[in-house]
Amino acid sequence: MLIDILVRIKNAQAVKKEMIKTPYSRIVTDVLEILVKHGYLNSIAKKGRGVKKYIEIKPKYENGKGIIRGLKLISKPSIRIYSGYKNLRKVKSGYGLGIISTPKGIMSYQEAKKRRLGGEKICEVW
Repeated sequence: MLIDILVRIKNAQAVKKEMIKTPYSRIVTDVLEILVKHGYLNSIAKKGRGVKKYIEIKPKYENGKGIIRGLKLISKPSIRIYSGYKNLRKVKSGYGLGIISTPKGIMSYQEAKKRRLGGEKICEVW
């Protein structure tokens, strides 16, 4: 589900959409909040109640082009990729963002390295 939402955001930026609606999920919300924090999205908002919850995403544009140029899903349902904090490397020589799921929650590679936490690599965005 996460890769679907990331691809939706990338495709929406390609056609310059102002807003995207996706089904609500806690893990997706955590990943999107990291993307907002690091400047890849303008904002996210949780809407609806109960079963009809959804997330409104506002993509960010720079000079008429989307900020997200590419993305790569590291762990998939068929194969999970785990890494210790010592093996977390910069994405695109520091111009990208890596997201990892640790025992202390979902965070960027840099934050996980500072806290000395390893976990399951989720995705990389640049």
